[in-house]
Amino acid sequence: MKYISTRGNSPALGLSAALAAGLAPDGGLYVQQSLPKFVPSDFDGDNGLPTVAARLLAPFFADDALAAELPAICTQAFTFDAPLRALATAGDHVLELFHGPTAAFKDFGARFLAACMQRLPRETDKPLTIVVATSGDTGAAVGAAFAGLPGFKVAILYPDGRVSPRQAHQLGAFGGNVRALRVDGVFDDCQHMAKQALGDSALRSIAPLGTANSISLGRLLPQMAYYAHSALKHFRANGTPLNFVVPTGNLGNAVACILARACGLPIGRIALATNANRVLPDFFAGADYAAQPSVATIANAMDVGAPSNFERLSWLYPDAAALRREFVSSSVDDATIRATIRERHSRYGELFCPHTATGVHLLETLRAQGVEGNWAVAATAHPAKFDSIVEPLIGATVPVPPELAALLARPALADPLAKDYAALRAVLVEN
Repeated sequence: MKYISTRGNSPALGLSAALAAGLAPDGGLYVQQSLPKFVPSDFDGDNGLPTVAARLLAPFFADDALAAELPAICTQAFTFDAPLRALATAGDHVLELFHGPTAAFKDFGARFLAACMQRLPRETDKPLTIVVATSGDTGAAVGAAFAGLPGFKVAILYPDGRVSPRQAHQLGAFGGNVRALRVDGVFDDCQHMAKQALGDSALRSIAPLGTANSISLGRLLPQMAYYAHSALKHFRANGTPLNFVVPTGNLGNAVACILARACGLPIGRIALATNANRVLPDFFAGADYAAQPSVATIANAMDVGAPSNFERLSWLYPDAAALRREFVSSSVDDATIRATIRERHSRYGELFCPHTATGVHLLETLRAQGVEGNWAVAATAHPAKFDSIVEPLIGATVPVPPELAALLARPALADPLAKDYAALRAVLVEN
């Protein structure tokens, strides 16, 4: 399998080279030249997440040096489950993606990427610095995945004051080879600075760099696996496709679901829930795509005004009209997020983080419109990461998962960083 740039002006690369590069030289994102096609029976006998992942991703690793290592990579990365839980309302489910070490769905992709990069050949004995911009959860997942790995450093950029207190503590709690940088700006500033660094060939000759943001294929491809796994389990039990609502900010998790469906997995409709950042809903309502300044919300991991993976989505669907017909997207404001968390807990005893609540509300809206079938909302983070938001709404303490509690018990440190690429470059050179 070869990978090409969404912008069409870079040479095709094998998977290992595309993983190492992160961003294509022309500034585009790497995408597969073609998609494999499966039918559900291709996965007969594959029941666990690691085995489903290995079979699903085998064509994407074909003819690459990592191909023989793929089963071991999947076993190393997917050591926790992604259970599909029924909600109180008939036909509705959540796909719980928060059972990893940092209690967010980003753990799947970050651990998979780390397992891949451990196995890639290196041209230099200098440490490879993984540069990652985060709006909340990505940085912690990447920090946990690479913490203590020989030959790697991590630089986490996050918007100061725009992540939850527990998210901020996680980001600064790793120490060692993981450095947290709190940027005087918004997530889009962090993302722009990270992209500048990755595109700076002079810097990369001094300080080898890699990326673990959702622009990385090493993050995107493994996220297909939990959608495939849950859809197959549902199809075997019910004989019908499973529809998904995906809360999304930078569109990586949503594109993974879309790719899994395009490969032939039994996935039906896909709806995209956003917070008050309306770039995607405005586009799907008919407006031209246009990046917007990000808006701070209580679903902060989705506070993205320029979703990077829209470039991949547009590559998959070059006809904008066809793209708009294919998906539903809706914006959910903070007041509605709060109401959803409060009312679902009061009525059914269900507990959601603010991001998952955007998806639950969109599903409620679709049901009110008469939409049928079985649906699953991607539950992207554990509500304990957002205790300062959730607990006042439900009037109770949210139990903290043991691994999250262990991180929160550690001291945390984050260095201030100006919203200026020169400042980041200086840190990466010295790092």
